Amino acid sequence: MKKCIIIGSGLGGLSCGVILARNGYEVTVLEQETQPGGCLQSFVRKGAKFETGMHFIGSAEEGQTLHPLLRYLGLEDLPLSRLDTQGYDIVSMPQGRFAFANGHEAFVETLAERFPKEKDGLNRYLSLVEQLTLASPINGHHPTAKQMHLKTEYQMRTVDEVINSFVSDPLLRHVLVGNLPLYAGERGRTPFSTHALITNFYNQSAFRVAGGSDIIAQKLIDGITQRGGRVLTRKRVERIICNEHKVTGVTTADGEHFEADLLIAAIHPTLVMQMLDDTNLIRPAFRQRMLNLPNTTGVFTIYIKFKPQSMPYRNHNLYGYATDTPWDCERYTLEDWPRGFLYVHLCDKPAANASPNSLQQWATCGEIMSYMRYEEVAKWADTRIMHRGEAYEAFKHDRAERLINAVEQHAPGLRQAIDCYFTSTPLTYQQYTSTLHGSMYGVAKDVKLGSACHVPSRTRIPNLLFAGQNVNSHGMLGTLVGTLVTCGEVLGEKLKL
Repeated sequence: MKKCIIIGSGLGGLSCGVILARNGYEVTVLEQETQPGGCLQSFVRKGAKFETGMHFIGSAEEGQTLHPLLRYLGLEDLPLSRLDTQGYDIVSMPQGRFAFANGHEAFVETLAERFPKEKDGLNRYLSLVEQLTLASPINGHHPTAKQMHLKTEYQMRTVDEVINSFVSDPLLRHVLVGNLPLYAGERGRTPFSTHALITNFYNQSAFRVAGGSDIIAQKLIDGITQRGGRVLTRKRVERIICNEHKVTGVTTADGEHFEADLLIAAIHPTLVMQMLDDTNLIRPAFRQRMLNLPNTTGVFTIYIKFKPQSMPYRNHNLYGYATDTPWDCERYTLEDWPRGFLYVHLCDKPAANASPNSLQQWATCGEIMSYMRYEEVAKWADTRIMHRGEAYEAFKHDRAERLINAVEQHAPGLRQAIDCYFTSTPLTYQQYTSTLHGSMYGVAKDVKLGSACHVPSRTRIPNLLFAGQNVNSHGMLGTLVGTLVTCGEVLGEKLKL
């Protein structure tokens, strides 16, 4: 039995662990923090449970994109609560509120009611979104040459360029990118393929995981341990050891050594380069590129506990913007922050359908997220969590109050329903999820940089592979596509869903 060491216990690391354990590998997952799961973690404050990163998932029904992999990973029985099929996402701008409905026809018809002259363009736009998804290996088939060519083309064309080619109404162009916070998209840089993957993922169906996404992490851990593997916490890898040909093992901060026939690094590639010894197996140019990868912006989050029966449960996600465009919110100034936000409620109980009678009536918890650049909190980088000082706490309080005021403009009654709240900054995310500089989604895809921001699953060291959100894309779907690519490099044709 070959020994596989996986660095990082986020979705990428745990899903790789399940697949390789199912295929005969002796899997050991090493996690530096006390709680496994990465962005699947949940935490409890004053009796309220909050999400770290996985706030909702899509395409989880039988016959949809994600379902075969959920079944393969033992996740087919997740406690899910469906978001409103007539408006799972609501985009709120000064010009009004706009709903994204599930399904091709409903999505187009709902927006065409407000923009009747754009119906044809909306159909062509969504058809392209759906075509691009066919090039993903997660669908259980090998994409055709035509599908791969289409995917490559739209990896080199930006979101705004492509949407502008289908839609002429300036307001509708902005509405269609109202979910930018889901991928931290930037005007003139983010590939349309990234937008298409995420849009199609949620347009098929959208759900919250009732009770917290740590349920996903625990089920994956169970899938590893039931097959003889293990997930160890408080095991921070300091060095990756190589001989003249390959990786032989890793050494952790507590001095323990783990031998490895196969090493999968499900963490940021920059951190991997810092762990590698002075091996000549990695080309200097590749090492330098991995050390200088561009990253998506960071995020400031408010975790709200509501007063009992004071806040009606919102069965949708609310994206709010202070101006007439979702673009350039990451370019905020200290005076005009926040330019935008994502506001979600957390789900306590499963609901297979979105009918009013099947849903919880009152929200227990909610979260508000808005972009925050790492440079704003960098001066506290050398401090310890919970001990960053009064200036840091004052900074967070000021930002929280400003963000709550901004959300009140789109969701009146929020403030009076708050019992208490907690906050996090990019420093918090960097601490608990090991994302570089607290980046929301790891490595940024940028058409201007092309392959310079590409992270391959395989390296020149034959038994060292990358996994996680940086290999393909972030989120439930993007990360699991990366898992399939990475495990496919190891298992070849043996990997079948």
